[in-house]
Amino acid sequence: MATCPACGTDVPDGAEACPRCQLGVALFGAVREAAGPGRVNDPTYLRTIGELISTIDLTPSPPPAPVQGLLSRPARFPALPAASPPPPARDSPPVPPLVEFPALPAATNWKELKRRVDDYFQLARRLGLDFTAFETRAAAANLSDDEGSLDAVGREMFVHLASAIAEEFEAAIARRNELAQMVATPSADVELDAVRASISSGDLLGAYRRIVHLRDDLARVEEEWAAGRILVTECDLLVQTIRELGGDPGPAVGPLEEGRRGFAKGQRSEAERLLARAAVALWSVLEPLFFEELKRRRDRLIALRGSGVDIAPALVDLREIAEELRQRNFVGTITAYRRLATFVDRVPATVEPPEGEPLPAPMRPTSSA
Repeated sequence: MATCPACGTDVPDGAEACPRCQLGVALFGAVREAAGPGRVNDPTYLRTIGELISTIDLTPSPPPAPVQGLLSRPARFPALPAASPPPPARDSPPVPPLVEFPALPAATNWKELKRRVDDYFQLARRLGLDFTAFETRAAAANLSDDEGSLDAVGREMFVHLASAIAEEFEAAIARRNELAQMVATPSADVELDAVRASISSGDLLGAYRRIVHLRDDLARVEEEWAAGRILVTECDLLVQTIRELGGDPGPAVGPLEEGRRGFAKGQRSEAERLLARAAVALWSVLEPLFFEELKRRRDRLIALRGSGVDIAPALVDLREIAEELRQRNFVGTITAYRRLATFVDRVPATVEPPEGEPLPAPMRPTSSA
């Protein structure tokens, strides 16, 4: 009986996939090998990209940086291609936006009116608003004990501050709704209700204080789950690229979906482990397709160089692909490859490839990631 390298479940003899995470049994060996530290130092694994570079790049390469583990540094996401959003891990209804602000209740006396205006000035400073003109008018009203003028100043300030608070609140709601598709946000939801209650009573200063607490809470949740969100993005990009190159990610998608479900249940450590294994499983599927496509791009670059085209930018991308592979940064690898492919595809088709070699077709778009 084999053990699934992704989730650790015992798999009966003769089964085609893990009964828990649905990782294809055919990928067990590749995932087990790739998940360990030995894979990145395997000369066979690095020889392919090294040979590709040596056949086109005649300049000496800098010494490679030390290889790091799969999760020892965060993946980078420069200029990621547009893709259909993946299905959410949780069925979390979004928090609705504000519909409208209530009217400002009338102040019961002069003292309450002055306190309200002072609070509004304090809030304006925290929000970075320039209320110089209001300060001048408020000072004149205070000197003359003109309650009507001071009330008018307060109401105008309320409109400006309410608009600024609404923007802050809407931004916090959008941030929460995005997070809630992956993980539960109970404390943030409590703060959202408190903000809405403060706004409904006209307590803008109290609403702002609660928005600050809300932002801090969301930042804490984002930090706690950052590694998992990076891994989900990485896996989604791998799935998309496999499909673009004509492959089937199905045998490796199971651990990704199981990791999403783990996030929905708040099982962070287990979810991150599954997603890390999902990434190497997906790369195991992508690797042969990727290198075949890369060889075709290499042949095209050789033809371009022979025709007098400056391919220096593509060589930079090719060396970056090699370095990202050494570091096992799959997102960086794919991103550098897409730049390389864009460079090749921009060159007019009148430039001929080497004899007997067809022109590489552009990457095929896909309707979903």
